[in-house]
Amino acid sequence: MADTTSKGGEINSGFVNTEPPPLSPPNFSELNNGSPEPKRSKEHDSLPPVLKVPIEETKEKLKNDDPENDEPERVMWGNQIEFLMSCIATSVGLGNVWRFPFIAYQNGGGAFLIPYLIVLILIGKPMYYIEGVLGQFSSRNTVKVWSMAPAMKGTGYAQSLACGYILSYYVSIIALCLYYLAMSFQSTLPWAVCEPDWNNCVPSGATENITLTENSTSSAELYFVRTVLQQSDGIEGGLGLPIWYLTVCLLASWLLIFIIVSRGVKSSGKASYFLAIFPYVIMIILLISTVILPGSGQGILFFITPQWDKLLELSVWYAAVTQVFFSLTVCTGPIIMFSSYNGFKQNVYRDAMIVTTLDTFTSLLSGITIFGILGNLAYVLDREVMDVVGSGGTGLAFISYPDAIAKTFQPQLFSVLFFLMMAVLGIGSAVALLTAVNTILLDAFPRVPTIYMSALSCVGGFGIGLIYVTPGGQYILELVDHYGGTFFVLFCGIVEIIGVFWIYGLENICLDIEFMLGLKTSIYWRFCWGFITPAMMMIVFVYALLSFEALVFGGYYYYPTLGYVAGYIILFTGILLVPLFILTTMYKYRSAGRFIDILKKSFSSKSSWGPRSMKTRREWQLFKENAKMEQQIMRTSWFKHIWFSLTGGYRRGK
Repeated sequence: MADTTSKGGEINSGFVNTEPPPLSPPNFSELNNGSPEPKRSKEHDSLPPVLKVPIEETKEKLKNDDPENDEPERVMWGNQIEFLMSCIATSVGLGNVWRFPFIAYQNGGGAFLIPYLIVLILIGKPMYYIEGVLGQFSSRNTVKVWSMAPAMKGTGYAQSLACGYILSYYVSIIALCLYYLAMSFQSTLPWAVCEPDWNNCVPSGATENITLTENSTSSAELYFVRTVLQQSDGIEGGLGLPIWYLTVCLLASWLLIFIIVSRGVKSSGKASYFLAIFPYVIMIILLISTVILPGSGQGILFFITPQWDKLLELSVWYAAVTQVFFSLTVCTGPIIMFSSYNGFKQNVYRDAMIVTTLDTFTSLLSGITIFGILGNLAYVLDREVMDVVGSGGTGLAFISYPDAIAKTFQPQLFSVLFFLMMAVLGIGSAVALLTAVNTILLDAFPRVPTIYMSALSCVGGFGIGLIYVTPGGQYILELVDHYGGTFFVLFCGIVEIIGVFWIYGLENICLDIEFMLGLKTSIYWRFCWGFITPAMMMIVFVYALLSFEALVFGGYYYYPTLGYVAGYIILFTGILLVPLFILTTMYKYRSAGRFIDILKKSFSSKSSWGPRSMKTRREWQLFKENAKMEQQIMRTSWFKHIWFSLTGGYRRGK
């Protein structure tokens, strides 16, 4: 909750300024709004005449400012609904369907909903809202937004790297969805029957006369592992060559993504209507079809029945945090990027509340649907639900679900609907991840046309993705997801919240929100941003560090030493970006003088920080100057400043 002092129109932040506080001019927050002249404070009335700034003169100056001095126009959404739909398509993705139900099952069933909802309210919503605010307020991408605290610029690059890690394997999962979708149109589902050379195979399509032994394996599992993935026994002998049909599906996935992002937000905004709405149509059809299946109620009850003892385990809270991050796509850049194309006054608060609430609803809806299908499978096999759940991750999406679908009364219909929904959900999130990376590249090279940059990004993504469609690809996918997509993203979130609220300043960001949206930030948001959210994230992060164990693939395969070394390189490459840019920025400002001066300049906002429009920026600077000067009059100690920042005491009654 860093304090800031205005000097020469530039808002300095991060450290206490030892200069005497300036006296307060009148409130300029309502200039050019056609509203009555703001009330003057008692302190203003006592000022010498020379310090009383004529309001009408300042209004006239702002009015006559040359609009040609503004920065070049930034492309914007066609309308506000496009932004909302794009955020829904981003946050409502594969994580809601194949990740949430199994994570909930592993961590207490219905009891998991309690830590999940608490984490959503105290971490998920605050992080989503603030990322929307940062992007909309500054009209900058994930990297350039750190002109608010230049030394923290490495956070933006770290988040972009995390985005790249996730995108690299995410599209390979979409490729698997497209493959299964294509196979679903056969008269007999290929995973519903056993091949002659599969020992101890149990046909997934069989519903009676089933004989199970200890070594029995469903045809759905054998089909996925042996036929689709051609999975090797490990990576010691290499990854192998890309599998041709998965390569074709991977190429098709990247082509679809390229078509959507080729014209930037102009094309992705239009596609977002379909990407956001269509999955709900299929999801509702699947839900209605599922609840009428015999035994589905047993599976749903199994999903929502709480295991209260799990609430005392920190691992459950860690799972809740990582699921919220993965599901909402926070701390990786897409939300900041999408909101940077908003109009300055758009109600991003409303949009953030809609998306985060809808995301939770979707997770619950998919959990009920999936466990309804598994309940029907348990009923058909005359077994307990826990015995048919199987494994999580890709195993849940491509083994347990297909196995259950093969036993339904219309397996082809269920299969087509399910994998079409999965593919659309995946493409919606992949478009956002790629656009986040693309925006950084386009802002760095503005002369390169969007279509060429998109083509270059997609070709690069396809090339990297070939790793995941080899016989050893699933081992690499698990490695990258574990080290680069979970633990690393949590680190990015902690650094982001420290940079925004503890360095740039909690009171600063609340003033920015008030200027932009006309909303005074409530105590709930202030306490979450300033204390509760970072405290919870740090506790979970420390727990994850202390309980860090070697990754085991599928519960049985231990990676060779080189595999774990590669995992740690993936992790620490991103983490080291933060201190590296801190040192680089301090070296850049080494001419500032003493070490403390270098430190102050490195962590203080650049003069370019603020709204993109120069006219709006000048109004904002006047608004903040007035607010900061009034703060200096009210503030008597550092602890009082912290208390006022957490409770909104500075702006009460303003």
